[in-house]
Amino acid sequence: MAETTTPPSPAQPKERAEQTNPERLRGGVFFTPRVDIVESNNELTLFADLPGARPDDVDLRYEQGELTLHGRVSPRQTERGLLLQEYEVGDFYRAFQIHESIDASKIGAEFKNGVLTVHLPKMEQAKPRQISVRGA
Repeated sequence: MAETTTPPSPAQPKERAEQTNPERLRGGVFFTPRVDIVESNNELTLFADLPGARPDDVDLRYEQGELTLHGRVSPRQTERGLLLQEYEVGDFYRAFQIHESIDASKIGAEFKNGVLTVHLPKMEQAKPRQISVRGA
């Protein structure tokens, strides 16, 4: 799986390259969530941090070989005056190209404590298999 954001060229700073992501053209602030991807014999597991989002606010879609993640986060309502703000609130967006060895019909996900876990099972033919070696 590879992120769809265009990599920066040597002359282009990383911040500028991230702005070329087509989804950043939508109105509002979008953050790129941090992810970890772990591979086992049976699947790839993607862990995405979505602080402030709720399960109902997460939109996960698979279409034409692309997995897109969009999380909506509502602005915080405070009854008292804000003295300091270091945490910026906004929506999350990230997209990944999915290899054809992933069984798209079995993709599953759960959301707990601000972390989205996406299970991307491998097709049977893509799973490693043990080959017995016989002595001659």
